[in-house]
Amino acid sequence: MSVIENLEPKLLWKHFDEIRKIPRCSKHEEKIREYILDFAKKQNLKTKTDKIGNVVILKPVIPGMEKKPVIILQGHLDMVCEKNSDVDFDFSKDSIKLKRDGDILTADCTTLGADNGIGLAASLAILEDTTLKHGPIEALFTIDEETGLTGAFAMKSDMLTGRIMLNLDSEDWGVLTIGSAGGGDSKIKLPIKTQPNDGDLESISIKVSGLRGGHSGCDIHEQRGNAIKILTRLLWKASQNHDFYLTEIKGGDKHNAIPREAYAKISVGKADKDMFISDLKSEEKDVLQEIKPIDPKFTVEIEDIDKLKTTLTNSSQTTLLNLIHGLPHGVDKRSYDIPDLIETSTNLATVAFKENNAVIGLSSRSAIKSALQDFRDRIRAVATLSGAKISEEEPYPGWKPDLDSKILALSKKIYKDMYDKEPTVEAIHAGLECGIIGEKFPGMDMISIGPTIKYPHSPEEQVHISTVDKFYKFVLKILEEV
Repeated sequence: MSVIENLEPKLLWKHFDEIRKIPRCSKHEEKIREYILDFAKKQNLKTKTDKIGNVVILKPVIPGMEKKPVIILQGHLDMVCEKNSDVDFDFSKDSIKLKRDGDILTADCTTLGADNGIGLAASLAILEDTTLKHGPIEALFTIDEETGLTGAFAMKSDMLTGRIMLNLDSEDWGVLTIGSAGGGDSKIKLPIKTQPNDGDLESISIKVSGLRGGHSGCDIHEQRGNAIKILTRLLWKASQNHDFYLTEIKGGDKHNAIPREAYAKISVGKADKDMFISDLKSEEKDVLQEIKPIDPKFTVEIEDIDKLKTTLTNSSQTTLLNLIHGLPHGVDKRSYDIPDLIETSTNLATVAFKENNAVIGLSSRSAIKSALQDFRDRIRAVATLSGAKISEEEPYPGWKPDLDSKILALSKKIYKDMYDKEPTVEAIHAGLECGIIGEKFPGMDMISIGPTIKYPHSPEEQVHISTVDKFYKFVLKILEEV
């Protein structure tokens, strides 16, 4: 028996149970898209598709509701696929394994896919349920939200007719989101040279792990440890007192996930090896003292390995460590206008050696377009000083709050009537597709809502079960009263 069997609302959880079995990593949404289209066919609902892979399912107006406007329910098909390195799991074929502890639903050492699987399941449940009261519905399912907002960017003007949209991709129950940050990625390529690993040297691996990671927008303010930055700090500090030779450094996997793990392979003189390791462990203790309140399981593992055949040249190694150590990560500015809102940040997300380059990926966010560009310019300046080349993806727009929104006013009223208290109204530092959709479809009136989902983009991801039912009933009431 599934751990979510018999949960309410039954239709929503039925679809989520199916969704968690379907591979849907970003840029690999073919099977979930097939599931969505097959569902529409079985329900005799019309669909629209486009070349990029977006899907719209149309549900006609319920008799007696003909004067209702078209409402768009919007979510994305893909999920962030993250797992602990010691877990045997293949996202391309394995079903997510669910674990329940009271009101908390998680996965077994992988991301859960509640982001945005709960939103997808809610839309499908509404499309299937013939007892509901609502006007015409356009359910929009976009592809590749997590790695590039590709689906939203590629949408054409004939995909939607409605101008009221409920984005179902928020992660805090009781919060009506009315704005989000824009962002853009930067990729740095630093040329590196290698040399034979000669001399009386021994090789070791150094692995930083045990960090929580998390969403680079939602969790960046918590100052969680960044495995790449910590590993580089250890090596940079050691380089001030020891000669060692770096062969490889690798860390991070997704541009929008704070790196949880990173490792390096190095060689060091036999006579200096013990002191070198002792200094690494000493620095590990210092780092743990700094981040223990937020990352108490942080650890550094050091193991002997077979002697490495090549290493970086001294010049390449020095430049690389200086570059990574000097690149920014974390919160840069907080909003002057909105209490507790992060305005600008960056995530130093990935590093790996590819061919003759060290490739470093960063993802920056800001609520202000000019501030975003300034931060990316500063990254470019640091890269240029190191002799590296940098490429920048086109930034995606932020979503500017509209306090005069009619759907916001109605949703606040409904929430107050249902729960006898005011909802929280806020903008978030994470990116949502609303900014892009709002630019493509002028006059779009939008809010974003969802159940409580904690620690997305990491294997700690969890959804609070009781909030799912509340979220769903809230959406149904909006559809009925809009």
